[in-house]
Amino acid sequence: MATKPIHRILLIFSMVSFLGSTGFATWRLFSNSWKDAQENTTTAGTTKDSQLQTQEQGYKLVLQREPENQVALNGLVETRLQMDDVQGAIQPLEELVRLNPDRSDYKVQLDQLKSQVSAH
Repeated sequence: MATKPIHRILLIFSMVSFLGSTGFATWRLFSNSWKDAQENTTTAGTTKDSQLQTQEQGYKLVLQREPENQVALNGLVETRLQMDDVQGAIQPLEELVRLNPDRSDYKVQLDQLKSQVSAH
């Protein structure tokens, strides 16, 4: 009869050990995935910024060789707007208006950007 209390103690100890190790593994799984999600979000933001800066540099290089390249001018405007550089988008947009005086959409966008800059 002395073996029954020992069996109970071993059974309780085994259950506590199993539940503890399972709980710890589950906790680590969720805490690691939460940390990874935070790091991925930060990395994605940094990657997007560096991509935009690379695009901007590419457009600038094209414009050094071809100052009136409208595709590069338009790309530079869009890239700078995505970078929230409203002031920087005005100069290439002014060049687009000069090259395309019949394009009212360029004029409207230029007026909007200038009003945003003057409001701040």
